[in-house]
Amino acid sequence: MLPPPHRLRFSRIINYNLPTVGAGFMFFLITLYLLKFSTDVLLISPAVMGLIFGVSRIWDAITDPLVGYLSDRTNLKSGRRRPWMLLSVPFICGAFYMIWNPSPDLSATSLIVWMSIAVLLFYTAMTAFVVPHTSLGAELTTYYHERTKVFGVRHITWNVGSLLALIAMHQLIVDSQPRQIAFYVTLVAILAMAALVCWMFITVRERPDYQGRGEVNLFRAFTDVMKNKYAVILLGVFLIESLGGATIGILTPYIAEYIVGTPELTVMYIAAYLIPSVCSVPLWVRLSRRVGKKNMWLFSMLVTAFGFGGMFFVEEGTVALITSLAVVCGLGAGSGAVVAPSIQTDVIDYDEYCSGKRKEGVYFATWNFVFKSATGTTLVLTGMVLSMSGFVPNQEQTETVKLALLTLYAIFPLVCYLTGALIFTRFKFDESLYRKIRLALDKSEYADPL
Repeated sequence: MLPPPHRLRFSRIINYNLPTVGAGFMFFLITLYLLKFSTDVLLISPAVMGLIFGVSRIWDAITDPLVGYLSDRTNLKSGRRRPWMLLSVPFICGAFYMIWNPSPDLSATSLIVWMSIAVLLFYTAMTAFVVPHTSLGAELTTYYHERTKVFGVRHITWNVGSLLALIAMHQLIVDSQPRQIAFYVTLVAILAMAALVCWMFITVRERPDYQGRGEVNLFRAFTDVMKNKYAVILLGVFLIESLGGATIGILTPYIAEYIVGTPELTVMYIAAYLIPSVCSVPLWVRLSRRVGKKNMWLFSMLVTAFGFGGMFFVEEGTVALITSLAVVCGLGAGSGAVVAPSIQTDVIDYDEYCSGKRKEGVYFATWNFVFKSATGTTLVLTGMVLSMSGFVPNQEQTETVKLALLTLYAIFPLVCYLTGALIFTRFKFDESLYRKIRLALDKSEYADPL
């Protein structure tokens, strides 16, 4: 048992995580429904929207590393993470409004330009929030299992936002005036996001002993990441896992409408994935103490892989099958989402042991870029495959289109998760090694002031 200063009050964990309700809502609604909203309501080609998402991922190659590095180097009285989050709010909110409320008077070309600017601005501003916020979570405690609790609660709050996004998506689907619904949804979302970030800024302090300990040299900061043998394995696993996991949000509306034939149950299918993922968090937090973080994440990848693989047998009217498989995938994803960031944080401490620097921003910027690159790749791939297979919105699809959808929704993530699990078997970082590293660091660190 470590001394009391390493333990966190639960209210502190909650206050830290509250803004992710708003961020989760916005991010999930865009990931889940923007492609379909754009093709079916705004009448933009899926290939064009896929290209927009792809370009935004290229832009992330610049913004993610830059935000991570600058966040580590920021040295203000209010901290090095919170100022970035506060500054990001107006840009996140403005871009989110733009995305869902383009003027109906825009020409086809102007609409594409409008959406391109809005999507690029949103992901850039969200980077300025997510990277410092996740980095702050890694700094809250040095207790091995307490970190799992911090990120377990983060998974819950993020997905509370995602569940609220499902309600909003349902209204967008069933209402005869989706543009009007989009206006009210965005208005509530931006007000809530602004309020939650301000509350976190007021109630959560940063560790003063971490100020000014980022890497000065930008190039060295990122080469250190690639020299970290444990981080390199995690990057590969995270990339492959994110490629597969993105399909649940992107393709479920298409599968529900064009394969199962029940678009009105889209929200139920995704809820069947999210609710078990959220509700099982306390179980995974406790179980990770008994079986270890690595075994928990490996277990989650295998369960999720076979859950997705079963989706290949979904066809018209198989409501029970897709719902039960969604539950299986949700349980597996919940386990991974709880322990993965906790393991990532431990690996950052190994970097400090090697370099003497605190580079949470650089590390989480790298992981954030990998995640968004994977999501963007899946979006681009989906848009291209739908266009090439002959997809026509709001009509009965050909067998070719249906096969393409099922392959993307089932076989693609099955292969991704199994490959990720195989790579992860090479990861040898465990609690015993972490305790040795932590003991060496604590001998040279200031006492934890929190």
